Amino acid sequence: MKLTLIPVYSPLRVDPFDLTTVLLDCIQESHELLRDGDIVILSSKFAAIAQSRVVALDLVTPSDEAQKLAAQYKMDAALTELILQESDAVFGGIPGFLLTVKDNLIAPNAGIDTSNVPAGKVVLYPEDNFATAENLRAEIRDAINVDVGVVITDSRLMPGRTGTTGVALGVAGFIPVVDERGRPDLLGRPLLVSQRAVADNLCAAAELLMGEADEGIPLVIARDTDIQLTDDRFTWRDLAIDWKQDIYVSILGKYPPE
Repeated sequence: MKLTLIPVYSPLRVDPFDLTTVLLDCIQESHELLRDGDIVILSSKFAAIAQSRVVALDLVTPSDEAQKLAAQYKMDAALTELILQESDAVFGGIPGFLLTVKDNLIAPNAGIDTSNVPAGKVVLYPEDNFATAENLRAEIRDAINVDVGVVITDSRLMPGRTGTTGVALGVAGFIPVVDERGRPDLLGRPLLVSQRAVADNLCAAAELLMGEADEGIPLVIARDTDIQLTDDRFTWRDLAIDWKQDIYVSILGKYPPE
């Protein structure tokens, strides 16, 4: 197997747009074509802007709780209010950031981003990342009769590590985590706990091309992945473990709501 990653460029967009139409136009303008079996790895910010998930901070009224947390952690009160609205749970914070749970993923500031949008505005996560991926996959198939997988990706921090990598927020068309328990290792002993995070690994690979600054690459096509496509539907439960099995959350001793 020889994995190929193909970058697709797009100019900066700040207004809502039709995601499928623009995505296919960007692929054509990059002189590329989608093929059956390709995996479309799409920036969550690109999808969110398409969905009009850009918010002007001066239109947000901070609650008392937001003002209290903003003062405690030296944050903008309007941003803090949005974080509270978007979060499923808040663990705590450090100056400038709250550690939150959003869609069963631990993320700083509920994934809200201030980069590559006009000053005074922020971008939220897309609405229902799994539905977004499913809809995009179906619309691509309807538009050009090509069967692809789709994964919505965002950058993330790893505990104890410097720098960001990629993480899957939503998946359609392929199994996001492959259970390899029971397979033999090189010495013939069965694997006991190994499960391969296929979707997250694709996102980490795409991050090498997408970058974090002015690269202008909101989409990467992964080709020759040897991934089998499926019409099964997935949710965050296919990517996540029970919080009580999570070593980081267990040590914090504060479990988000189920």
